[in-house]
Amino acid sequence: MPRRTYPFLPGGAYHLTNRGHNRQTIFRNDSDYRTLLQGLRTYLGLVPAHPTQASGATLLAYCLMPNHFHLIVQPHDESLSGRMQRLLISFAKTLNAKYGRVGSLFQGQFQVGRVEADEQLIQLSTCVHRNPVEAALVRRPSDWEYSSCREYFGAWPGTLPDAGLVLDLCGGRRAYRRLLDAKAEPAAAGLEHLVLEE
Repeated sequence: MPRRTYPFLPGGAYHLTNRGHNRQTIFRNDSDYRTLLQGLRTYLGLVPAHPTQASGATLLAYCLMPNHFHLIVQPHDESLSGRMQRLLISFAKTLNAKYGRVGSLFQGQFQVGRVEADEQLIQLSTCVHRNPVEAALVRRPSDWEYSSCREYFGAWPGTLPDAGLVLDLCGGRRAYRRLLDAKAEPAAAGLEHLVLEE
């Protein structure tokens, strides 16, 4: 897998996504989802937003779907491309060994979209969390176990994402829940890259 050399700017926010090769299923069971979640902590060097040390990254939101994933990440140094490459290679090797498969797990390099404004970050996070609802996997965003939605609502004591930045921008948990309950319109917000065809 060639290395992506996207110029990530420390302190910016980025939407990272990829899907299975030929749109195949990536995550077959709970163990596969948890393997990638553990890998995020290990390889991205996750730290809280506004760290005192200028290394690693903050995971602002995530959603893992059966055949693709969405991450909203804030890098604190220029190492995010390499960290993501190591994460995805390690994950692919783990699943290839586990299932006796060969070849590419992902459809090329991960895709990147830079978040340009606070309002876009809020809308992007709601779209990411609504992804399982739009795919008819669950009725409510908080029903999907493999996203950061429950942490945003304070219903899950997870430490992987740092929801504080987005919640502060939109006025707290109650305001965020109202936004999430409203039907998201990604295309209208200039977030067309969020829609990955199944």
